Amino acid sequence: MRGCPGLVRSFATPAPGAGLALLALNSLVGIKRFFGNIGFVVLLNLLVKPGWVVVENLVQDRLGHATFGLVTALSALTLVVAALFDLGLTPYSVRRVAAEPGFMAETFPTLLPLRGALNAVALAAMLVVGWVLGYRGPDLGLLAAVGTAALLAQYGQFLRGTLQARQKFNTDAVLSVVEKFLLLAVLLALIPAGLTLPRYVGARLGAAAFTTVLLYGLMTRFFGHVKYRWKSPVARTALRAGLPFALMTLLYGVNERVDMVMLERLASPTEASYYAGAYRWVDATMMYVWTVLPLFFAKFASVPHEAAAQRQLLWFGQRVVTLPLLFVVAFVLFRGEVLFWQFSHSSPTEVSRMVLCLKILFINVLMHAFFAIYSTLLTSTTHERAVSWLVAGSIALNIGLNLFLLPRYGAVAASVDTLLCAVFVSGGYLVLVLRRTKVGVPGRLLARLLLAFGLLCGGWYVVQVGLNKTLSWWVEAGLMAGLFGLIVLGTGLVRKKELSQLLPKGN
Repeated sequence: MRGCPGLVRSFATPAPGAGLALLALNSLVGIKRFFGNIGFVVLLNLLVKPGWVVVENLVQDRLGHATFGLVTALSALTLVVAALFDLGLTPYSVRRVAAEPGFMAETFPTLLPLRGALNAVALAAMLVVGWVLGYRGPDLGLLAAVGTAALLAQYGQFLRGTLQARQKFNTDAVLSVVEKFLLLAVLLALIPAGLTLPRYVGARLGAAAFTTVLLYGLMTRFFGHVKYRWKSPVARTALRAGLPFALMTLLYGVNERVDMVMLERLASPTEASYYAGAYRWVDATMMYVWTVLPLFFAKFASVPHEAAAQRQLLWFGQRVVTLPLLFVVAFVLFRGEVLFWQFSHSSPTEVSRMVLCLKILFINVLMHAFFAIYSTLLTSTTHERAVSWLVAGSIALNIGLNLFLLPRYGAVAASVDTLLCAVFVSGGYLVLVLRRTKVGVPGRLLARLLLAFGLLCGGWYVVQVGLNKTLSWWVEAGLMAGLFGLIVLGTGLVRKKELSQLLPKGN
């Protein structure tokens, strides 16, 4: 992307002798360009993610809740194992390449074959874990196919990390949606012809393989052909340095996916399917967060010792991450039932159970909207070990609650447990930022964001009670979007001056 070098310097301390006006100008230009990167990423995901969610709802409805619950549980298991066997190499390489441009040429001839070998070991480990958990026969074959697709996708993320580290955010944004776009097209063609489980799994595997080959080819085009050159000291150094990231990635993976596996094993595949139907919308919404935060990870990592630059990024990122999600969460709380219109083969009782899970889980989204960026700040500035311990505590809490509640209450219990763990982790992030960094927590900004959400929900409640839900959902949502815009301006979360600065200038 043209102009990338300026992105790093714009958030750093200027050269000796530069005035405050120059610092302010550089910061403004950098933020404007960075905001443009974020906007492009979000636009691409808005073009793909809603369609993907709708199609996957149709897939779940066609395959049936029990079959889809099994596939989802196996997918969750493979994602945990795939994340573990990355061994922290992806975030480690992003941080090092972002800070040291020469790192890639020195280590990638060793890292690329190392990362490929880890995938082979991971696939074998998946099958062993699946057998221990009680999967046999055709279920193990299904696990192997789903696991291969997950490992290919994980390798693709490793390759994309080089683009993020070099601040090629727009290119990375396009590549981040290729697999979903391809799979979406294939499934749209398969659904009218009759969708079966083998066809669905085969489509996932084919899309992941094609995307991985494409990413590898583009990486060599951007950075040159990498000749594999095995150096044991380089591999050992990378593995040791990546271990804190590996632990953190494993913990996050378990924290996010353990509910699905435990539901399928302790309750039933059908309960896992209900949870999956609700969590799919959570995952689609959180994709905004997980798309934006890696950009901030790279930016935080580029100024590891500049508290002022990190503080500026945090204040900017807090609004970028939180504001859009406040409206989405409010919409789900007041109109969440409209998101399940595709389930024509499901009973009203099944749909209502998914709606209840959805509303509970979106309070979890609200917690991440406020506090996920603090995790990004901590992990990009060498505090990943403390974050890992925090997430480990969350996992212990989650598993304990699941063992006690899932057999009796199923998907609803899993949703409540997820929310309680999100509250626990979010509080821990704030404590760690206050104790371990010089950045501080923007308390007034958080208070204004919470006030904006409260005013939005209050206004939505008044509209629904006053009009007795006579408005169409899309008219109601449009009305509340206008109100939210006024609330955001009225609370000072976004100022007119900032909007004018981000808009393109006329000639």
